[in-house]
Amino acid sequence: MGGPRRIGRATALALALIASVAGATNAAAPPTGFSQRLVHRFLNVAISPNGAWVASVEGDSPQNGHYPSLRELVVRQVGTGGATKISLPCGQVPQCWPGFPAWSADSQHLSFTLRKPGSHSYSVYTVAANGSDLTRQIEFNGTIVDLRYLPDGRLTMLAIQDARKEVGATEAGAPVAGDLDEAPAEQRIAILDHGSLQWVSPTDLFVYEYDALPDGKGFVGTAAPGDGDNNWWTAKLYAFSGAGGPAASGRTGAQTASGSTIAHTNHIVAAEVLYAPTDIRQQIASPKVSPDGQTVAFIAGIMSDFGSTGGDVYTLSLATGGQPTDITPAMPASARSLHWSCKNRLLVDELAGAQTQLVDLGSGRQPTPGKVLWSGAESLTRGDDSLSLACPAGVTATSHESFTSPPEIQTGTVGHWKNLTAANAGITLPITVQNLQWKSDGFNVQGWLLLPQSATGKMPLLTSVHGGPAAANVPVFRGPGMQQMLLERGYALFLPNPRGSFGQGEQFTLANVRDFGHGDLRDILAGIDAAEKAAPIDDARLGLTGGSYGGFMTMWAVTQTNRFKAAVAEAGLSNWLSYYGENGIDAWMLPYFGASVYDDPEVYAKSSPINYIKNVRTPTFAFVGERDIECPAPQTQEFWHALKELGIPTSVMIYPGEGHGLREPEHNADAMRRTLEWFDRYLK
Repeated sequence: MGGPRRIGRATALALALIASVAGATNAAAPPTGFSQRLVHRFLNVAISPNGAWVASVEGDSPQNGHYPSLRELVVRQVGTGGATKISLPCGQVPQCWPGFPAWSADSQHLSFTLRKPGSHSYSVYTVAANGSDLTRQIEFNGTIVDLRYLPDGRLTMLAIQDARKEVGATEAGAPVAGDLDEAPAEQRIAILDHGSLQWVSPTDLFVYEYDALPDGKGFVGTAAPGDGDNNWWTAKLYAFSGAGGPAASGRTGAQTASGSTIAHTNHIVAAEVLYAPTDIRQQIASPKVSPDGQTVAFIAGIMSDFGSTGGDVYTLSLATGGQPTDITPAMPASARSLHWSCKNRLLVDELAGAQTQLVDLGSGRQPTPGKVLWSGAESLTRGDDSLSLACPAGVTATSHESFTSPPEIQTGTVGHWKNLTAANAGITLPITVQNLQWKSDGFNVQGWLLLPQSATGKMPLLTSVHGGPAAANVPVFRGPGMQQMLLERGYALFLPNPRGSFGQGEQFTLANVRDFGHGDLRDILAGIDAAEKAAPIDDARLGLTGGSYGGFMTMWAVTQTNRFKAAVAEAGLSNWLSYYGENGIDAWMLPYFGASVYDDPEVYAKSSPINYIKNVRTPTFAFVGERDIECPAPQTQEFWHALKELGIPTSVMIYPGEGHGLREPEHNADAMRRTLEWFDRYLK
């Protein structure tokens, strides 16, 4: 797996487009040392309970993007490193995607989901640890995510019957047509029992995340009624009791995509609210039940996007109830995922400034600073969480990466990991990484400066603002893709984490509430000053880019300063007032703006780029997905239309069928080509 990789048709197209831009702009060839190999990515990692096997969903990133379009399921032996690639029924084609590998308690079998290409229909398969005896357990007309085994051997999952789109607000939205008030299909907890699905959560609740009680007779999860894309920000913590034993009666038929009939059983006993946040600025995520069943831990904070979690750690007694306890008050860091160890100790993955930390919070029953078990300027991931724990084995598996080292799976006890894979051996980025820290309005602000080692003289600087707004730029491998190409062409990259970001505690993350674009832009501009003191940066050749919140900040910044000579905005926001009625996730806006646009239009207007559009002098290219429900295409179109009428150099691209973030390799290649050409035209 570590040798040269075959280049597919989409990747060849991307390379051809990049080459054409290089010729058109007379750009220099990539500096010696930059790898052109495809980077192998690990999307899900699951270690077996006995610690002997690791299953992973993985694939090569296209040359022009992050998400592998071809994915495979691989099982590796921890002791020998031997690997078995599972032969998928639909073959290795786009959207024949395995996901959510889950091990049986005896470590002998692995279950996983498999998407039917070109649809929103999924199946569940089980395979022996050695790769034999592949068996389909169910074929379902809808989405299935988050597989888990109960103690009695049954599988649990989250499923949406008759799904019209993939799960999550960042996925491409369904066509906006028909009765918009029609009740949406909800994601529910289900148990797979003898070929049938036993529903164990109500029909009117969308369950986002869940965990099973140790006895397998109930669940704890975050859920909200209504549109699942929108109401993640208003979810409450629920207990779902009555999972019961194997279903035997009361089944109803439902047609699958293949026309076969799968039986379903409603076995709902109760859905009880355990905790409902009273502060609109507090959202909850990552509910995890302790092995003794006495405590549920979760993360609470102002979180502004799916899959972007940060905040304080709270725990709630399942035995006595009451109000949860913040066990990390005033923590100068952001909790990102939680795990209970085999010994009933609560572990938290924190972002603390420039460092990722794994911290032991003990029993989790009282406030504690915790004990740092491991810390590093790198990132851990195994999918939605950072670690996969093997109990009773007591070892872990995760994927490690940094700015200069591509991902590899590692196994071992926390902080004592060893590489299990060498898929990316020999790949590196020959860059210099600087952890920058600076002062702005009394805040201590942090960011990263990436410099090509081969550069001579003063360099143009591109500032890339992260999405969110509650998120952070963290050490992840930036190749292949846009940022590697920019570094190869002699650009320096500045990745700031201004107020509103994760990494310095909840008060810092809350610091841009009702102040979008104002204090956070001051932080970014002060950071650019710090970058110019730290490296030979040409202040006359500054560029700006970003997506989502970063796209808004790009559109906003060019209305507030002429310091940037070129800008590229991906999935931006130009008019908060019209955005409120256009997007599919307006529930996130109340925590940040404090009121609806109809009750307080002024707070939205003061941060709307369109209201300052006549100040723009910066050439700006903008692009967005046609079916983006988080940052709808009309926002980009409105900004482009204004610049065009005002005579400011501009260009726009709306990519068909895409959601929030481009997935198709051809679209990523086109966006990369246009972006490189735009920055080269105005900064070189």
